Amino acid sequence: MKKQVLKFNVLVAVLILVLGIGLGFTSVIKAHKNVHYINRVSAPMAYSVSMEEDASDVAQPPFLGKSFNGFKEALAFKESRGDYFTINSLGYMGKYQFGASTLKTIGIHSKTDFLNNPELQERAFIANLERNKWVLRKDIEWYVGEIFNGVKVTESGILAAAHLAGPGNVKRYLRTHGTSGFEDANGASIRYYMRKFAKYDVSHVKADKAAKI
Repeated sequence: MKKQVLKFNVLVAVLILVLGIGLGFTSVIKAHKNVHYINRVSAPMAYSVSMEEDASDVAQPPFLGKSFNGFKEALAFKESRGDYFTINSLGYMGKYQFGASTLKTIGIHSKTDFLNNPELQERAFIANLERNKWVLRKDIEWYVGEIFNGVKVTESGILAAAHLAGPGNVKRYLRTHGTSGFEDANGASIRYYMRKFAKYDVSHVKADKAAKI
């Protein structure tokens, strides 16, 4: 009799345990489904990023520091927020905001091909950088380390300013010790670019008079 009661109690305990686990598992599944339903995406999510920028600051790409890639990406962010496919109101194109005349100088004649080809844009940036460094090679030698208008001249600052204003304007700025200035349509100046893009490592960029794509 005692053995039968014991078996019965064990059976009841097992049934309670099985039912409890089953109910718990069902609850977990229901909870998971509810969470999935709450967080489901029924349409493309729209992200709104503020386009306001403090004129005294330029975003520093994470982990890149003062490396050459840091220089490239910081300059691209200032020019276009890093957007390969943008055209501004003055017709400057792509991630680094090239004008048509500069593109022709480095061997690119199709605006459409340029705008739709990120790899081509990166190659164009390097070619233009090499060409500008050749034009300004003497000025880099003579003026790096000097201070004009409160800003210390660096090689990366010179090359960034040349991207903005063209190497001829930068040459005049340096050779007049900062008295001959330049501002683009948005008010960005050679001095501003000299300051914001100073001290990046651009030492491996070669000076090439004939740099083309």
